[in-house]
This record gives sequence, C-alpha cells and structure tokens, in this order.
Amino acid sequence: MAPILAIAIGALFGTGLYLMLRRSLVKLVLGLSFLAHGANLLIFGVGGLVEGHPPIVAEGETVLVPPYADPLPQALILTAIVISFAVTAFALVLVYRARESLGSDDLDDLGGTRT
Repeated sequence: MAPILAIAIGALFGTGLYLMLRRSLVKLVLGLSFLAHGANLLIFGVGGLVEGHPPIVAEGETVLVPPYADPLPQALILTAIVISFAVTAFALVLVYRARESLGSDDLDDLGGTRT
C-alpha cells in the first residue's frame, strides 16, 4: 500500500507543478488544487495507516490499547480540505473576474493595465 501511496503523491505533486507552470489561469488553479490533494495524502501517509482500531478508550481501561489510528492527522487533513476548498473557490472567482475584465485567461495578458 505504501509504494502505491508514494506514487500517487508524487504524481499529484508532479502534475500540480506542471500545471502551475502553464500560461493559463485555470490550469494554475487546477495545479494548486492538485498540490493541496498531494499534501493531504502526504499527511495521511505519514500519520500511519491502521485498519479497524479507532482511538477510543474501552470501558474499564485507562489508556488506549495499541495499535490504534492516530486522530491528529485525520483532523489536520479535514482542516486542510476545508481550507483548500475555500482557497480554490476564491481563486476561481478571481480567475472569472480576470477573464471577464481582460477577455483572456493567459498570464501574459495580465502584465499591463487597461486604460
């Protein structure tokens, strides 16, 4: 499972960087989104994968019995998903406004101001 996850993370980071280097604003936003998903998978992979053991203290126990899933990476990923959704929505609004203003989504057209 770990090699497949590492390949998926590498593919997301590579694709995200490639798209961010293109001249289109829409591709820039897609690349940013791919980078966010890659970072989420990286946090998930580093946090450790344990199946079927929730981090709940059993009745009559005082501590957790290992192995159990660490809830901190899951909470970080949920927070990162919400933040990346908000950043993507904001970036899409900016791209839409730039497209309406300039008539193009090419980054070269954003260099000057209109008079």
